[in-house]
Amino acid sequence: MRQESDIRSQELDGGTGFVPSGNALKQRGRSRGFTLAELLVSVGVLVLLVLLFTQLLNSAATITTLGHKQMDADSQARQLLDRMAIDFAQMVKRSDVDYYVKSSATAPLRNVLQPGNDQIAFYSTVPGYYPSGYSAGSQSPVSLVAYRINAQNKLERMGKALVWNAVSTTDTPVVFIPIPVASPLPVGDLPSPTPNPTPTPAWPSAMNLAASPTPEPSAEVIGPQIFRFEYYYLLKNGSFSDIPWDITAVPAHNAVSGMQDVAAIVVDIAVIDSKSKVLLTDAQVTTLAAGLSDYTAGMVPGQLRATWQTYLDGITTLPRPAISGVRLYERYLYLSPPTLGNL
Repeated sequence: MRQESDIRSQELDGGTGFVPSGNALKQRGRSRGFTLAELLVSVGVLVLLVLLFTQLLNSAATITTLGHKQMDADSQARQLLDRMAIDFAQMVKRSDVDYYVKSSATAPLRNVLQPGNDQIAFYSTVPGYYPSGYSAGSQSPVSLVAYRINAQNKLERMGKALVWNAVSTTDTPVVFIPIPVASPLPVGDLPSPTPNPTPTPAWPSAMNLAASPTPEPSAEVIGPQIFRFEYYYLLKNGSFSDIPWDITAVPAHNAVSGMQDVAAIVVDIAVIDSKSKVLLTDAQVTTLAAGLSDYTAGMVPGQLRATWQTYLDGITTLPRPAISGVRLYERYLYLSPPTLGNL
């Protein structure tokens, strides 16, 4: 019997000869688990870490989204302004051809007021869309180039390549004063004696969206996210103006005359990225564009863009995420020196 008892004791103490007391067994049993307080603290720390990690991810996603929006707007603005720079640098500057450009001059001088989005049309030696059916020998190197914002709040460029004079009886070639490009000439710009009847514009569809043909086949959307277009002139005397000639010259100039007084055209545009634009209706985009004021005489460089930004910052009636997606740009597009070459 004693032998049996010794064997059992050895089994209990693992052969060490020591049998733990009842309290020691209880303490060892307790050390194998976590208390409720320990579990709560652990869960709380885990939740806190998850929240911090989520906030970090959200911040990174927000920054990435804003960065993509800005890159989207920057890319479209750069493409448009680079295209404009080429068109303006190749502008045909001759006193015997017409230009459709804005002017706040008072009558009897040419007055072309353009409240809201501006429009411009001129001849330029750049490629365009030729009418079908003409050989290369019939195609002139000159195109009629125009920029405008269409009814869908998107910027269009027209590149109508022209045929040589006397090549066609149906397709209009380059026309000379007194035939205007897109709007009638004032009496002061007409030669003497005054033609009768007064010549009508050769391409009214260049500026009039409702004029035939509709839609204009040589016009295409070049800036689907550009909803505001404004420009003014840097004159060769160093001043800024919304009249494309120097009224302070002696003797005073009173007509465009081949853009003789203009050193550069300063272009301001407003761009809204595609993700922000879907938050607004077409009517809201139109209202937004109308709130961006026109250039006025006396503005200094950068003031127009600053005025636009102040307006955007104060908007409370439109979604802020959409307004934050609007980017403003300004660029000076210098005109190349005039040439005397024939068209």
